[in-house]
Amino acid sequence: MMLVALKRIARVRYGSILAKEVDCTYSHAVKILQSLERLGLVVFEKKGRIKLIKLTKKGSEVAENIENIRKTIN
Repeated sequence: MMLVALKRIARVRYGSILAKEVDCTYSHAVKILQSLERLGLVVFEKKGRIKLIKLTKKGSEVAENIENIRKTIN
């Protein structure tokens, strides 16, 4: 759901805001985002002390597929 949340609003995101949007703790969100980064689905951009999260092209495609599956099921 993090990928879908990132795709829904195309701008880059902070981890804390993303955690609130998907209703999980910040530490859990960070662990998931690190896994998504290893898979090449998100990238982190450091701006001063802040890490911004951005979908990669591959991540955007996966998020689109997840949204399509959810629409089909509902």
